[in-house]
Amino acid sequence: MRGYVFDIKHFAVHDGPGIRTTVFLKGCPLKCVWCHNPESISTQTQLGFIQHKCTNCGRCVAVCPTGAQYMDNDGVHRFDRSKCITCGKCSQACYGKVLTLYGRYADSDEIFAELMEDVDFYESSGGGVTLSGGECLLQAEFCAELLEKLHSRGIHTAVDTCGAVSKKTLEMVIPYTDLFLYDMKAFDEDVHKKCTGVSNKLILENLRFLNEAGKNIEIRIPCVPGWNMDQLEKIGKFLCDFDHIVGVRLLPYHNFAGTKYTSLDMINTLPENLPTDKEMALATDTLETFGLKILH
Repeated sequence: MRGYVFDIKHFAVHDGPGIRTTVFLKGCPLKCVWCHNPESISTQTQLGFIQHKCTNCGRCVAVCPTGAQYMDNDGVHRFDRSKCITCGKCSQACYGKVLTLYGRYADSDEIFAELMEDVDFYESSGGGVTLSGGECLLQAEFCAELLEKLHSRGIHTAVDTCGAVSKKTLEMVIPYTDLFLYDMKAFDEDVHKKCTGVSNKLILENLRFLNEAGKNIEIRIPCVPGWNMDQLEKIGKFLCDFDHIVGVRLLPYHNFAGTKYTSLDMINTLPENLPTDKEMALATDTLETFGLKILH
């Protein structure tokens, strides 16, 4: 099987227990207003261009087959997206990572070999491999094949999912997944639609399904003032009766991804307000009231 990957992050410490390697797959059914990985949303290859970092060396211009990369009359490097075929030649020639290609196909054997290079770190730290995105389970067959390979070698596996996938998709990866990192953006359907563009009915149903299947689940809640922080009490009431939630991780929203939106010529939807320490402490207190373990 081949997967459509946009990044592999080694030595990750926030994507499950221990030191991990996280594989990011392209494509997502949600469009969260606070998305900090906008390059993950589209299922198509994208080229990022950070104009202010460019030194106008012209290396990309020399290799571009369509003239999408060119120098203007003042010797300044410009990028014409309408001519770009996302071949990646320019990003390979760019020394300063001004141009970045997001999206490449790789087969499961290739990815597995790279992941196994970090096996000593997994074993010494109680870590493993996490599949993430976007929504990695949009590529369910690839995920299942890769997870099975890892599981057969005794590597701890985690799947980071928004839950907006079919039950059949979850059934494909359940046997080879040790931990689900499960996103909860909101509890009320109308709030969820406002935040992500889609209903959360399937997401809540799938969370119940994973719990009934006896799978360990870490709930992850992005905390975005003015959007979803008023949902925490309802989320706590919903989760308190689940048997297999190992903990809840509150993720304070940040807006560091603004440059990515600009580089991809995407509309920047990032909210302005960041959560304060007081708001995060209140969020923790609210969920602990329902007996939930808050992970740090």
